[in-house]
Amino acid sequence: MTAPASCQPTNAVADAFAAARHGFAKHRGLSVEARLAELAKLKAVILARRGAIVDRVMHEVGKCRTDALIAEIIGTVDWINWLERHAARLLAPERVKTPITLLGKKSLLLHEALGVVLVICPWNYPFHNAITAIAAAVVTGNAVVYKPSEHAACEGLVEEMLACSPVLQDLVHIVYGDGVVGQALIAAGPAKIFFTGSGTTGAKIMAEAARQLIPVELELGGKDPMIVFADAATPRAIAGALWGAFTNAGQSCSGVERLLVEAPVYERFLDDLVAAAGRIVVRPDDAGDADAGDADVGDVDVGRMTVAFQRDKVIEHVEEALRLGARLRFGRVPDKGSLTVGPIILDRVAPDMLVWREETFGPVLPVMRFADEAEAVHLANDTGYGLCASVFTADKSRALRVTAVLEVGGVSVNNVNMSEGNPGLPFGGAKKSGFGKLRGPEGLLGFTRSKAVLIDQAGKKIEANWYPYTETKLQRFERFIDALYAPRRFRLPAIIWHGLRLESFSQKPRR
Repeated sequence: MTAPASCQPTNAVADAFAAARHGFAKHRGLSVEARLAELAKLKAVILARRGAIVDRVMHEVGKCRTDALIAEIIGTVDWINWLERHAARLLAPERVKTPITLLGKKSLLLHEALGVVLVICPWNYPFHNAITAIAAAVVTGNAVVYKPSEHAACEGLVEEMLACSPVLQDLVHIVYGDGVVGQALIAAGPAKIFFTGSGTTGAKIMAEAARQLIPVELELGGKDPMIVFADAATPRAIAGALWGAFTNAGQSCSGVERLLVEAPVYERFLDDLVAAAGRIVVRPDDAGDADAGDADVGDVDVGRMTVAFQRDKVIEHVEEALRLGARLRFGRVPDKGSLTVGPIILDRVAPDMLVWREETFGPVLPVMRFADEAEAVHLANDTGYGLCASVFTADKSRALRVTAVLEVGGVSVNNVNMSEGNPGLPFGGAKKSGFGKLRGPEGLLGFTRSKAVLIDQAGKKIEANWYPYTETKLQRFERFIDALYAPRRFRLPAIIWHGLRLESFSQKPRR
């Protein structure tokens, strides 16, 4: 079911939640294997229609074709493949070891569906973000109400993919609209909210959810550092920095937004970085715009930005940096008349500049030198954000040492944006970058509610720790505790002896 953009928010939201709750009840008994079979149908459609998906994303978001293919298709299919291999095992009841104090009992951990979850996604990866969250929600037994960003909704695209499965159509319902619709969705009382987007909006969602005690998971962007030590492979580090900063026109929450280079190689590295940036092919200004859509401009490296307000933020950050003394080493201040923004490299930046402290979310790379490992870590951590980071060095010990103290949710060593490329690893940040995880076992189980179960014998006797309490029982519990926590070599015989004495208090209840 889809509520079109023209629908009144109240009606659209009410209808979506009613349909989702009906679908949840209807398919609640489906096994994980049966749900995976429905996702396999979805995967097949995605692969068969990937060209149309890429075209649609290029048209609305402005990505270049290769960016769209890699991020929207490969990452999405990889996630479904991972679910096919691991979901049944991870969601199965778990036997949990029972301590000797509960001898004769069995312990289980169950992973149960939450109900109807709300997924709100941003405009930068409209297809990938939607399908990965939907797939995780469905395989864990939930139904979904999904709201895409009003700035790049790709209206009808997800519905076209879900048409392959009546089960998925029953379980997934889409509502279009702006923040007013978002507020109505929260007021409808979802079991949990999964939000990806800006920190400002995330804070508002969290406040609204708190009024109803609705749990939330928030992925709120970052100001990711890339640290390059003097012993790093320079050509690889340069290529990684350029791709990490400028892929998707810099509109990636885990993109490289700060580049730190060790002092001995700083000048040469920066010169080579600028030279390599000159070889990046940028989408032509006349290739279309946000309203008219984008022509297929061929094999460009950097597409256009998606929305004017984000381009304006890029202009604000760059202009302020230049005004405060930064040097423009590559590129130019963007033109307000176009969404095409080429790569921009700045040096002589200071820690108090907006371009260094706040998320820019555009193709801007500020560069700063550091003297030693300690300063690199300090500069990297000196931010309110904590999503991801990259470390380039030939010294494995140093890489692991630095990784351990970076205040982020994911680190790529001698690579960029790759910790999130493995669907088996959780993705999510620290500090202002939010909390909760997507993907990996932790992310999958985030769509479930855990239930602790203890199973006892079906006998008639009562427990030693039940009433009545007596002085004798108290003394025997004291001796049992002494035995239970004694040095290991003395424990077992004493535990057995005092445990049997406590067992003497177990008896059949009186009629």
